[in-house]
Amino acid sequence: MAAGSGLAAADGLCRACVRLLGVDGAAVSVVRDGVSTGTFGSSGALSRRLDELQFTFGEGPCLDAVREGRPALVPDLTLTTETPWPVFAGAVMAVGVRAVFALPVVLAGAPIGALDLFRHTPGPLGGENLAGGLFAARLASLPLLDLAGGDLDWEAVGDSGEGLREFASLERVEVYQATGMIMAQCDVGPAEALVRLRAYAFAHDLTASEAAWRVVQRQVALDDDSAWVLPDDDPGMIA
Repeated sequence: MAAGSGLAAADGLCRACVRLLGVDGAAVSVVRDGVSTGTFGSSGALSRRLDELQFTFGEGPCLDAVREGRPALVPDLTLTTETPWPVFAGAVMAVGVRAVFALPVVLAGAPIGALDLFRHTPGPLGGENLAGGLFAARLASLPLLDLAGGDLDWEAVGDSGEGLREFASLERVEVYQATGMIMAQCDVGPAEALVRLRAYAFAHDLTASEAAWRVVQRQVALDDDSAWVLPDDDPGMIA
């Protein structure tokens, strides 16, 4: 299975979860070193964006599921007064999500990601739906295994490189590029650079990838006071 077909398989799995498990959205996240590094598959654009918010905010059920090696199940966000990820919870509730469930995706005995399920109505993911979700999380490891095994078709990656774009979307290349640019411009370390990028994304209602794209395209820069500058009257390049 090449990278493109692996990503398509993950998307198809997420769409099947929506049809079969009584949820409104699904996505598969990849986690590396405790950080969400990519959305491997999703049932649609909104689910992908909701999933990516976990990277933007550095918190969320996927990260908990991977860190603890067990499902993170929140059947009613409105009743959760002490959620460990209040910023993420507030953001998804703002678009009508009331229940979230993250089921670990395990590869070679170690959690490497999670299947995230979103629902607009509160209530548990119980019985057959939970069993089906756990089975889907096991299936999600199959396309990830192909990618982790180096089955990316580099021969097919050219200058226009659809495969490269797919791989870049998984690895958040623009985020890494933007982080490096912020480090150089502001003379800060990688952790501080990522904090600044996330802060800008949060302040402007963007995902981290969207904010990174602005930085890479030089549509946004930092002034001497480390405040983000985005000219309202000039959406073009900043020299």
